[in-house]
Amino acid sequence: MSVAALGAAALLLAGCGAPPAETDGGGSDPAAEATDYTGCIVSDSGGFDDQSFNQSSYEGIQAAEESLGIEVRQAESQAETDFTPNVNSMVSAGCDMIVTVGFLLSATTAEAAEANPETNFAIVDDNQIDLPNVKPIIYDTAQAAFLAGYLAAGTSETGRVATYGGIQIPTVTIFMDGFADGVAYYNEQKDADVQLLGWDKEAQTGTFTGNFEDQAAGKTNTQNFINEGADIIMPVAGPVGLGTIEAVEEANADGGSNKVIWVDSDGFETVESGTEFILTSVMKLMGEAVEQVISEDVEDNFSNEPYVGTLENGGVALAPFHDQEASVPDELKAELEEIKAGIISGDITVESEASPK
Repeated sequence: MSVAALGAAALLLAGCGAPPAETDGGGSDPAAEATDYTGCIVSDSGGFDDQSFNQSSYEGIQAAEESLGIEVRQAESQAETDFTPNVNSMVSAGCDMIVTVGFLLSATTAEAAEANPETNFAIVDDNQIDLPNVKPIIYDTAQAAFLAGYLAAGTSETGRVATYGGIQIPTVTIFMDGFADGVAYYNEQKDADVQLLGWDKEAQTGTFTGNFEDQAAGKTNTQNFINEGADIIMPVAGPVGLGTIEAVEEANADGGSNKVIWVDSDGFETVESGTEFILTSVMKLMGEAVEQVISEDVEDNFSNEPYVGTLENGGVALAPFHDQEASVPDELKAELEEIKAGIISGDITVESEASPK
């Protein structure tokens, strides 16, 4: 569902509260109790139809609307200057919980939460706020990205893979760190020499577009990587990654065999074209987490303890290979399962400066 038509500070009623459901007696029904509850969400500048983390988070509050019978309001940001007025508009609307999406909303969320201690907040992709009414929703995406790096190295036909980011912030570099380590682990296990372009984990330097909007820059980065011999590219840049899809489509039309690893959502399900070239996606199950956090608040079980998504609890994962299933050998699939189990057990250590502590 596209909500691009929402204004920068749009305050739209997304649905009416469902009627109280009948119960078998005894216990109370969360949906019945939630009819006077309003859950609200504010996007970052990518908007709710970014085919990435804003959209996934928005789908979570929509799921809460359906399952709990709550009222939902949303404000879509077109630029960073929209963050404060959008959050303030949600406060003024009397929201019970306000979900803000993205690390870039950290300062705005902290300011609003401190000024409105009776309102509960949840922020996706940020763990910097230490207030009793703010619940961080964060992910150790380095774990799933490690698997993606190993997969990329194991399926590359050129021996070169690449990644780049939008803005150099922890929620971006954590993907790139895990990806780099996965490539390095493959090289170590297989005595191989697959090269990674676009990111030097040790130096924490690499290729970034400087924003999450410039798809043309994403396309140029990808064309440069392909020209340098990389055949699998992982953009960590929200909608900018659509430029990567376009570049890969064009290169493959000329006889290439390039692939994309998407991030945040399952790109095969969310991207509108070029999905046949998506090898997999490094997923953060944001929708599920948003729905869970709202459900806990509805049931008066709010806590500011961070929700941390991991491979173990299913908060992060590799997406299915979909159309690329045949390009991943059974032996490699088995190795990925073994590595996943090793990460969960602690036998394989995945480290990033940006991982939740």
